[in-house]
Amino acid sequence: MKNIPTPFAIPFAFPGIENVRCAFGTRFGGYSSSPFDLANISMEVGDDPAKVVANRQAMQRELGFAHWQELRQVHGVGMVFDPEPGDIAKGPIIEGDGLASAMPGQALVIKSADCQPILLAHRSGKYVAALHVGWRGNVQGFPLLGTKAFCERYSLDPADVLAVRGPSLGPSASEFSDFEREFGPDFKDHYDPATKTVNLWLLTRHQLREAGLKPGNIFQIDLCTNSLADTFFSYRRREKTGRQASLIWIRG
Repeated sequence: MKNIPTPFAIPFAFPGIENVRCAFGTRFGGYSSSPFDLANISMEVGDDPAKVVANRQAMQRELGFAHWQELRQVHGVGMVFDPEPGDIAKGPIIEGDGLASAMPGQALVIKSADCQPILLAHRSGKYVAALHVGWRGNVQGFPLLGTKAFCERYSLDPADVLAVRGPSLGPSASEFSDFEREFGPDFKDHYDPATKTVNLWLLTRHQLREAGLKPGNIFQIDLCTNSLADTFFSYRRREKTGRQASLIWIRG
């Protein structure tokens, strides 16, 4: 592989939790060719596996985590707790949409190209989690259910949990032509019938509040993956595309 810039990631730091690191990947850097250019990190979209591994390893060198742990994401509500360290050079072997761990150095990875990556950390810095929330995850209440499961697993008070929602499909781009069938009346407060759009960002915030998080502990990076196609992969803009990584880990 030629020596090219490593994948660029947007860092995020939870206030007061110095030993937890977060990063939201972009499509910058990397080795993949079109339509996966440049920093695709998914083994499941048809990209050259060798280039995917090179992209992941470059991200690992840039960010400094020890282990890579991902899931075969299925748009459900399944949580996986304390998995053994994964192999950065292989695809996912565990199915689910949420990861949680107390192991230092293990990066919990969410792959996305419009779906919402939600990263959670306990104020102690000893427990972290990562959720993959597409619109189906919102319909199933996964921000609420995943956060609740995280707190129950480690006996945490949700008032001491912080969350950040990463780049994803923005409100103006989240059009749904069959809202009644796909969402239903329970979500009408988040639907604009004039534009046929659902404010998924606001819906996720509401569901995290329902889980018991304090308003001041919920953060968001309001960058729309669909609108910023040069920066992020977007499935709505082009179905055959790569995936960016969103990661959280406890510093070793």
